[in-house]
Formats: sequence, C-alpha cells, structure tokens
Amino acid sequence: MATYHNKALGNFLRDMRHRLDPESLNLPSLRRRRTAGLRREEVAERAGIGVDWYIRLEQGRSVSPSATTIDALATALCLSQIEHDHLRALATNPAARPFEMETVPDSVRTFVYGLAEPAYITGQRWDVLLWNDAANRHLLDFAAIPKDERNILLFMFTKPAARDLFRGEWQTTARRMVAQFRKTYDLWAQDASFKALTTTLLEQSPEFAALWHSHAIEASHATGKAIHHGRTSSTYTYATLQFPDNPSLRLAIYSPL
Repeated sequence: MATYHNKALGNFLRDMRHRLDPESLNLPSLRRRRTAGLRREEVAERAGIGVDWYIRLEQGRSVSPSATTIDALATALCLSQIEHDHLRALATNPAARPFEMETVPDSVRTFVYGLAEPAYITGQRWDVLLWNDAANRHLLDFAAIPKDERNILLFMFTKPAARDLFRGEWQTTARRMVAQFRKTYDLWAQDASFKALTTTLLEQSPEFAALWHSHAIEASHATGKAIHHGRTSSTYTYATLQFPDNPSLRLAIYSPL
C-alpha cells in the first residue's frame, strides 16, 4: 500500500478521539486533562499500537496503516460501522486527482426528464447538474439560481428561501446534509474546489460551522420531507440513488405521499 500525506485521516482520528468520554470507558485520570476526550497515548494503548505511530497518523504524516491497525483503531475509538468504513476509506484513498465537475450522460438526462416525480442530479461536491420540470414546479426554481451558486449546500445554508422551504424540519435536514457531505469531502479534502466551497460555508453560516466541526458521518437513506410553498405544503418520500456505471452522480427523487 502506497504512503502519502493524509491530513483528512489525521483530522478524523483527532475529532473521534476528542468526542470520547474517559469516565464512560473507565480510564483512570492520573493528571488533569486539558482538553476533552482521550489522550493520544490512551488511544494507542487501546488499539495495541505504538504511541509514536499513532501520533504520525493523527498528524497526517506519510504513513500507511494496515487493515488490522484500522480495525483496531475503530474499536479503540468506539466507531459505528459507517464511521469504521469511513476510516478505512480515508486510510486507503490514493492521492486525489484534481476535481472536475461531472457531466451528465445523455441517457441519464433522458431518464430524469421523463420522470413524473420531482428529481434532480447532483455531483460529488453537491453541485446541481440537472433537474426535471417537476422539480422546478414543486421544489425549487433551479434555473433562477446562478450556475456558480447552484449547489445544495450553498442553498441550504446561505439562502433564506431554504428555511421557508423546510421550515420546522430545516435543522434536522441541515444536520443530515452536512454529515452526508462530510463523508465525501474527507476524500477530497486537499482539493481546491472543495476547500473553496467549505470556506464559503464556514464564513457565511454559523450553523454550518457548528455542524462541520462535530465531524459527524452519515450515509444517505430514504426519509420523509415536508416541502412548503407559501401557504401550501406537500409531503414526500425522499431518496438518493447512484448510477452503477457513474457513481459520482446522485439522483434525488421526491415521491409525493
């Protein structure tokens, strides 16, 4: 396995370490703790690895942990299955190529345009690449948004219309979005376009900043959403799907209930 600088892996390990409660893990406190969470030597001991080796990992230095080490760290940090999978992906992710905005194939365009339900396509950076007429009528007028701002996260956290659209469900939806995006972002953490997006969000939205620094990771799953337009509202079952031959594209479908 090749070695490479991996700052995203180090950030994830550190954030997961800080969230743990030493008392709940029955760890003795021989000296006063200056920060929340476990000490690095405690994580190393729980994982059965050397402290210096763990420090190199958390510093994002050019080291290549084995699958056994990754599994041991997941246990030591009490990671959930999706967090464990994310840790494994970060440890094995090759040096990222520069990000390029995706292109939607003609076959996918025809499929989405033919759907009766509101639907749109996003890329890995959550840029909106394509939408159908039903999405324009029942969700959001995507065409009215400037192309360089046509991004789900930018809309959610920097546009007042998003709070009107989701109303009482805005906070829950926002938290879920950030946790799902973080799963992808960490694999592109060195890319300039991903950095530019998160910098804008951190500067313009305190709510995004608070959610971002929690480093929560969540997978996409079907859920219900209430969409509000003025005095009217509609409830949908919302799901995202990936195309096997082009997994960088995500299809979001809103099926009315």
